[in-house]
Amino acid sequence: MSGPQDSAASEARDSGATVRSEAGSPEAADEAGANARADGHLEAAARAESDGTPGPETDSVAASPGEESGSAAPRTGRQRRRRQRSFWRELPILVAVALLLAVVIKTYAIQAFYIPSGSMENTLEINDRVLVNKIVYHLRDIHRGDIVVFNGDGSWDPGPIPVTGNIFQQFADGFASMFGFGHPGDILIKRVIGIPGDHVACCDAQGRVTVNGVPLNEQSYLYPGSVPSVTRFNIVVPSGRLWVMGDNRFFSDDSRDHQGDPGGGTIPESAVVGRAFIIIWPPSRWRILPIPATFTQPALDGSHAAAPPAAGGDLLAARAEPAVQGLPLVLGFAGAIPLTWLQRRVRLRVDRRRRRR
Repeated sequence: MSGPQDSAASEARDSGATVRSEAGSPEAADEAGANARADGHLEAAARAESDGTPGPETDSVAASPGEESGSAAPRTGRQRRRRQRSFWRELPILVAVALLLAVVIKTYAIQAFYIPSGSMENTLEINDRVLVNKIVYHLRDIHRGDIVVFNGDGSWDPGPIPVTGNIFQQFADGFASMFGFGHPGDILIKRVIGIPGDHVACCDAQGRVTVNGVPLNEQSYLYPGSVPSVTRFNIVVPSGRLWVMGDNRFFSDDSRDHQGDPGGGTIPESAVVGRAFIIIWPPSRWRILPIPATFTQPALDGSHAAAPPAAGGDLLAARAEPAVQGLPLVLGFAGAIPLTWLQRRVRLRVDRRRRRR
């Protein structure tokens, strides 16, 4: 006969069997393992927070907004300092490249000059700034009507005729003149009237200068009220030389006034620095300096007739002084910035590839 004790024992056995059955099932085992792993990860995260060591790679615990901004701030500060150090490392390269380009531009390409005298008025006025193209005469011959800047040493002034050195000597001279060293010579500016082989004379019955027997209509560029010339001349321009005159004929010391010098008043083509092609200052005077239409007459290229030279007078020279070196430096920095940026990009790319290896 079963009593209350037997009933309680039976229920206890059934409960214990149920517990054992649930604990021994696969689902219960998996759940227990997951709970244990979660507890282990939480303990690892707690240890990482306490001692600063990184937690397991599988942790994906999201930081609070305060913690995220705090960790980003040091990285932003380090990046800013890194960029500042990079800027100061790149700055000497930028300056060196800019100076190199400035010397190259000034020596071989373009140079600015200012006009200190009035012998080329009104085409060029006192204190005008002009740009001189040094490349053009490597691409074409000097033309009649060009306004040229040239070295008067050895042609109208005593001394040897200037000789253009090789590219390295030119670079050395350009570098020296950039910083105020060297001797630039007696730099002058005039308009080319006769090229090698031309027969240049003054004057015909109407008082005009003639080139190869063709009269020039010079009113478009002569100083208002100025006559073509009060000095008589009659010369065939020797090979390799030029006959040049100022536009203000009353006050221009030019080829007419040096007929007793070597070359009969002409200047050597080798003394030409370049062609003045634009007025850049003051802004109100900005303009291109074209070749006047009178020099485009086809008849000027006709037969050249020889004639004896005549005596000349004595007036004022038209000089051109090198302007400040600001323009070459500006152009140099304009070219140096993209070059420096490019070399920096290449260097960083090479560094990244090296780190990946």
